[in-house]
Amino acid sequence: QVQLVESGGGLVQAGGSLRLSCTASGRVFSINNMGWYRQAPGNQRELVASITNGGSTKYADTVKGRFTISRDNTVNTVHLQMNDLKAEETAVYYCNAHSPSGFGMDYWGKGTLVTVSS
Repeated sequence: QVQLVESGGGLVQAGGSLRLSCTASGRVFSINNMGWYRQAPGNQRELVASITNGGSTKYADTVKGRFTISRDNTVNTVHLQMNDLKAEETAVYYCNAHSPSGFGMDYWGKGTLVTVSS
């Protein structure tokens, strides 16, 4: 099992910045990709950004150029730097870790609320 704990959410004005962090514990050696998803009220959960063990990144089109995902494998932590936040990005942000072991397994944190005021 893998446990994920997020931190860094909060209230910010539109145009502001926040940095989210997620630390993994447990069977961390089984993880390859880590990422951030978000879910706004009434919407489906969507991918924001992901990063592989080797540092390759992927971003949702809506956040390219404003968000940066990074990863420190020495402390099993992934960060999401969010700049120029928009009101419509208010959501619960979830950390995700994927393990390809066996049939594959996705682990999720409990989520951290990001509220962007206009």
